[in-house]
Amino acid sequence: MTSLHYDLSGPATAPPLILGPSVGTSLAVWEPQLPALARTHRVLRWDLPGHGGSPAALLPSDGSATIDQLAALVLRLADDQGWERFAYAGISLGGAVGLYLAAHHPDRVGRLSVICSSARFGEPSSWRERARLVREEGTEAMVASRTGVWFSRETAATPRGRALLADLRATDRAGYAACCDVLADYDMRAALPSVTAPTLVVAGREDPATPPAHAREIADAVPGASLLEIAGAGHLAGVERPEAVTSALLSHLADAARPNPAHAAQPGDDVFRHAAGMAVRRAVLGDAHVDRAVARTTPFTARFQDLITRYAWGEIWTGDGLDRRTRSCITLTALIAHGHDAELAMHVRAALTNGLTREEIGEVLLQSAIYCGVPAANSAFATAQRVFDEIDAEGPAATPPRTDAEHPTHTPPQANPEHPTHTPGEVDTASHSDTDK
Repeated sequence: MTSLHYDLSGPATAPPLILGPSVGTSLAVWEPQLPALARTHRVLRWDLPGHGGSPAALLPSDGSATIDQLAALVLRLADDQGWERFAYAGISLGGAVGLYLAAHHPDRVGRLSVICSSARFGEPSSWRERARLVREEGTEAMVASRTGVWFSRETAATPRGRALLADLRATDRAGYAACCDVLADYDMRAALPSVTAPTLVVAGREDPATPPAHAREIADAVPGASLLEIAGAGHLAGVERPEAVTSALLSHLADAARPNPAHAAQPGDDVFRHAAGMAVRRAVLGDAHVDRAVARTTPFTARFQDLITRYAWGEIWTGDGLDRRTRSCITLTALIAHGHDAELAMHVRAALTNGLTREEIGEVLLQSAIYCGVPAANSAFATAQRVFDEIDAEGPAATPPRTDAEHPTHTPPQANPEHPTHTPGEVDTASHSDTDK
């Protein structure tokens, strides 16, 4: 019997994780999260009927398609892999499938993540009308309206945004309409309290399709569920704010990624390093800078970014042998010695955040003239002065306050779902490439 199209990634012996997509997208919607998730899990991404490589005929085209039929197709994929139990994460309709599986097949779902989804997606009549429109005019009728719903115009203009809109155009009209029929019939509100799997609910604050109120309804009803709202994210939060979603998923899945889920996260674990590294990175460089760097990450640079996050930030910067002031002094000196002025500018700001004064930064630069050379120090002074001038022009809000948080003791930071995880490697100006260490 024909089954859903799927793709497998990650070590064959790793814990299984199934990823479900949203209506109108293919399994490619998970590409921003895939490198990090596939490091610790055997990841199965699947396509909805009529989407990507899945045949539209897997769901009935007469308006009778339901969520249990779609969930049964996903269970068949798990059965084919020999997975009796698996973690599951889904976006929108993909998340609805996860809720259904967790409520009706609790023995199969070990851990659940529901992203920009709902227990009920509005009035059935609106979905019946959309199904009728797409059956008559094709999915091109939906393309214009997805910008502003899926993501911002800026994201729509990126290569990833254009690729997702191309996937929508390529989606079979019968398959898309059948998924609308599923959503028209879907209502999980009464079943939410029966979900026993540890559950993470993620919402995009700018999502008009499933606004944060929908996520709160799920989180309030599912026992023990966690809720994360992501600023600046539309319906495809994992595309628009990939770092935040990746971080939340890694933190939620961390226990399941180990052979014994009862064990707490250990500092030597990649998942721990990744989460801890991003927490330090954001604390030192600032959320705005990290968000800009993450937005510039591409599939080509993702593995390098992941490496730097885990080892430069997650292992070195989180070490308990030196405080951050001292680490900033060392970093400034090394950057001066190698003439990396663009990255030096970023770390001058970071040094201020870590508690160094301008005068102390000047002392580091002055001593570097002796040990790194006068020309290198001359360039470094010019770079630092430019940074100070920029900070003065930005006003008092740009001057980092000196707090105890800037002088950490010997406790590495713990993973925080609200402080995402994923990369360093960047320079803090929009005109420079993405490389920070």
